[in-house]
Amino acid sequence: MANKVTGKTAASAASKVLRDGRTSATSKTAAGSALSQREKGGKKK
Repeated sequence: MANKVTGKTAASAASKVLRDGRTSATSKTAAGSALSQREKGGKKK
């Protein structure tokens, strides 16, 4: 099974969903799932 990683644009959108107080619990669950698949690590120099 291939490792799937959330892209930068999708991760940014998911972050906005989590910070927005108007989104539903279902949306926040999906956004959290997307962010949990994001590669760990800081900015590369």
